[in-house]
Amino acid sequence: MAKGSSVQALYELCKKTFAASGTASPSSRPIRKLSSLLDTITPAEVGLREDTMEDERGHGFFGSNLSRNSMRTARWAQPIKYLHIYDCDSFSIGIFCLPTSSVIPLHDHPGMTVLSKILYGSLHVKSYDWIEPPCLAKSGEPDNFPVRLAKLHMDTVLTAPCPTTVLYPKSGGNLHCFTAVTSCAVLDVLAPPYAEEAGRSCTYYHDYPYSSFSTGNRLIGDEQEDDYAWLEAIESPDNLYMRSGEYTGPTVQYHVA
Repeated sequence: MAKGSSVQALYELCKKTFAASGTASPSSRPIRKLSSLLDTITPAEVGLREDTMEDERGHGFFGSNLSRNSMRTARWAQPIKYLHIYDCDSFSIGIFCLPTSSVIPLHDHPGMTVLSKILYGSLHVKSYDWIEPPCLAKSGEPDNFPVRLAKLHMDTVLTAPCPTTVLYPKSGGNLHCFTAVTSCAVLDVLAPPYAEEAGRSCTYYHDYPYSSFSTGNRLIGDEQEDDYAWLEAIESPDNLYMRSGEYTGPTVQYHVA
């Protein structure tokens, strides 16, 4: 696969951007350059064909007649597929292919910068950023679980072609949930990638309306309550149906003269 492929260009620019920055977040200028490059990448350039796009239909765990037998559902529902392109300690590149109605639940990206390019289809994105300093509350229920206040960053449907989105460690919607309105694919660059040993574990969350919990005083001033939510950390959802798929696009050449 040629030195001049878009995937190769993405790898080279990621290597230049993230390997040099180490664990620190890179400045805005190289991120803009990466976003501009991602904006130009088409499904065909990463090995996705129109016929496979149309075939990636399904109801995930949210379609009709799904309450009768959860095991049967897991076999019938189409999985979210992750197509691995490249990874190292500094960054990873891959593609999430989501069937219609499938969901990647609300989760975080600790200390990470993430660029997401929707290659085809429509995707509902709901994202938050933590309020700093941390604002905590308790549920008041018998189990008295803790929740933390976050501010809504985005709650909208994105349809390809659209600009690449970028989230940062403390801004840009670092916690997000994806719901496939139609079958869709998202090309993701994570920098650095998840690594439990480095303190970058993926945590899932459930969001509650601001009015669900009381702290004894109003924390958001005159702002709209709908712009805030309380987030509870939860275990990895049982109904997250995801598996590895085969990436058929251009491979990365690690040693290019």
